[in-house]
Amino acid sequence: MQIGIFAKTFAGHEPDSVLHAVAAAGYDTCQYNMACSGLPSLPLEIRESHRNAIRLARDNSGVDIAALSATYNMIHPDPQAREEGFRSFRTLAATAQDLRIPMVTLCTGSRDAKDQWAHHPGNRWPDAWRDLTAAMTKALEVAETFGIDLGVEPEHGNVVNNARSAKLLLNQMSSARLKIVIDPANLIASETGAAQRAIISAAVEDLADSIALVHAKDRGPSGKIAAAGQGVIDFPFFLGKLRGIGRDVPVITHGLAAEDAAAVSRFLRECLAES
Repeated sequence: MQIGIFAKTFAGHEPDSVLHAVAAAGYDTCQYNMACSGLPSLPLEIRESHRNAIRLARDNSGVDIAALSATYNMIHPDPQAREEGFRSFRTLAATAQDLRIPMVTLCTGSRDAKDQWAHHPGNRWPDAWRDLTAAMTKALEVAETFGIDLGVEPEHGNVVNNARSAKLLLNQMSSARLKIVIDPANLIASETGAAQRAIISAAVEDLADSIALVHAKDRGPSGKIAAAGQGVIDFPFFLGKLRGIGRDVPVITHGLAAEDAAAVSRFLRECLAES
């Protein structure tokens, strides 16, 4: 398994400096965000000069790019906002193809108009699911066009909020292009010990064939998000469970400060060795 990090953990608007910082902190790969190129995270246009700069930075730093962030609110209550997000997603999908980045990551969204990761009671209503599947159908058509995969992540505040709803989406979409990004901190609240292991085991086994990327953040005893190794997640067990089902996928950490990046890299490598 490659160890990686969100590139935007590091300050900077030039891919060369950002990817060299990724390498210096001990990471093999990253999830790239166009903010690291001085653009909006959801740009409507990405010039050839921007793509060339990313290519050069990747070659010079030796850091791979496992995924490109394209997270927009797929069930935003305003259909126009959804359409704007989709146009940016299509631009990013074309860029991913050009740069040979295998996956773009999506957000299944929330009815909260201000925060696509915030819980909203409307996320559980049938119309939210209908909007998601309609948006995902369009996104999968783009994925087929550009030959890339789409990564969706169960998030507590999203319409896909657990392994069960992720499996339902996979079954309904029935596309080999739709993959799962799994983050153990999104599977639990504050469970520890046997209770945590049972939740993680069930999720990994249920989603096994579709897991293509790991996000590695932690969750403190009170439920607050923390850097990997600073909370309650049993990472050796989680990573061992993935290895046990034959998933050799990139492990991308986030939710940490740049000054903690090197220590988290060492921690994750130790967990891999232990697993």
